[in-house]
Amino acid sequence: MLFVEDLKAKARWCYGDDRPRTLAKALLTDGTFAMACYRLMQWCQRHRLAPLAMVFNKLNAFFGQCIIGRHADFGPCFVLIHSQGVVINGSVRGGAHIYIEHQVTIGAEKYVSPVLGNHVFVGAGAKIIGAVTLGDHCRVGANAVVLSDVPAGATVGGIPARVLRQRAAGEEDAAGA
Repeated sequence: MLFVEDLKAKARWCYGDDRPRTLAKALLTDGTFAMACYRLMQWCQRHRLAPLAMVFNKLNAFFGQCIIGRHADFGPCFVLIHSQGVVINGSVRGGAHIYIEHQVTIGAEKYVSPVLGNHVFVGAGAKIIGAVTLGDHCRVGANAVVLSDVPAGATVGGIPARVLRQRAAGEEDAAGA
């Protein structure tokens, strides 16, 4: 089940391991409710239960303080570190191990949405807008505004975002993203 993988990834991110006690702790942290609502909404969409998907979408907006479009698609280990203020367009696609901080916007421009690779970290307040591709193992700094593609292994920041650091293939940064 995807939510269990998401929860384990959040426990590892927040507490360094995914033992049962740590999973229970992660279950009660900010953002986990929004992650559960997103996965339930996604399940309803796959099973053509659109009215129920809309209910989970609204529950997420009200209680999780997070808006994720009903057709947004993320792979396993999707982690909302903090969900408050997160807005994700319904046509956004993301790989596995996506870590998102609070106040992040991932949105469309002229009906084209971003695509996120695997092992991507998006810092607090970042904005990723339009026909943008984020490569694998990249990091988006806090409050960055990403308007162009980010190569694999890059760390970007600023307004507009520019590459601040480029890791070599296979080199892992300290955060493990």
